[in-house]
Amino acid sequence: MMDIRGLAYVVVQQKDPATWNAFGENVLGLEAKSAPNGDVWLKMDDRAFRIAVQKGDEDRYLVSGWEVASEAAFEQAKNELKKAGVAFTAGSDAEKKNRNCIDLIAFADPAGNRHEIVLGFKTDWRRLVSPTGTTFITGDQGLGHTVLPCPNFDAAWTFFRDVMGFQLSDLMKHQPDPNGPAARIYFLHCNNPRHHSLAIAEMPASSGCIHLMMEVPDMDEVGRAMDRYMKHNVKLMATLGRHVNDKMTSFYIMSPSNFAIEFGYGGLQVDWTRNVVHETTEVSLWGHDFGVGFR
Repeated sequence: MMDIRGLAYVVVQQKDPATWNAFGENVLGLEAKSAPNGDVWLKMDDRAFRIAVQKGDEDRYLVSGWEVASEAAFEQAKNELKKAGVAFTAGSDAEKKNRNCIDLIAFADPAGNRHEIVLGFKTDWRRLVSPTGTTFITGDQGLGHTVLPCPNFDAAWTFFRDVMGFQLSDLMKHQPDPNGPAARIYFLHCNNPRHHSLAIAEMPASSGCIHLMMEVPDMDEVGRAMDRYMKHNVKLMATLGRHVNDKMTSFYIMSPSNFAIEFGYGGLQVDWTRNVVHETTEVSLWGHDFGVGFR
């Protein structure tokens, strides 16, 4: 299995990448700057970027970038893909420059979601200068978490577990229609204490992602972000609430690339030697009315 340390970055596509400049800076509190190839890079910390926005014909999520800690772990990742019969491509010099990394490989999971495994990162260690004064919890916990659509759930879960090395934190079954089938959602962790760096959902999503979570260090930052999304007329996807499983207090808004952003505080950091896998029967302890996104 691979030894993945966290979600290093995500890549999204936008017809007009400048749309993310305004959303990233004025609503989320990220710092936007131009990348060498003309993309938009959004900073969350002292790395060059955590979200890369490239120009394209569709507004959607493109790539999840996962980091490993060493050359040996990078070679191990390639060997695991080879053993599983998964085709991958080595990053070109231009691609490595675009990702600000030392090396990378790219591949797709059984559901067609695109992933990159990256070795190392390049940065000038310049601190985040947020236009809203916001700071984020990243570091050893990675960017946050991403939730990906996996309609062929069993094949995807086997791949993420046996090849990529993700482990089950907990699970739930989501049944929005009482008369319809329940969709499985598995919350997965890698080699860091964040409750989940990845979740896979037994449902489609035309945008390529169900939501991306970013975490801030205090509740006031969540409140200030709520003020900003309302000021800038951003579509609310779920009201403020607190999740049952990772205890995150958060709200959800729609991003310019048609997937939701969860903006939250207080997520669990777990000692994995003591965790007991379980099934949660409710999404949230309180709040999180997801129906607002359809009104």
